[in-house]
Amino acid sequence: MRLKEINIDTHGILNIDIMELPASCVIVLSEGRAKVAELPPHAETTIKTFKGKVTRIKCDKGEDF
Repeated sequence: MRLKEINIDTHGILNIDIMELPASCVIVLSEGRAKVAELPPHAETTIKTFKGKVTRIKCDKGEDF
């Protein structure tokens, strides 16, 4: 999972064209920054925070048996 920066304009408005987003994704907002990542078909995604700030996003991929 690779995070891609999303621009927030000077007025604090987040403009997203949903037609350009992957079919299944996550958008994370923290400290005035926004990032988007496509979700894999089978995985456990963990968002870790410290003092109310996102510090790490971890994705454990798996496969059905």
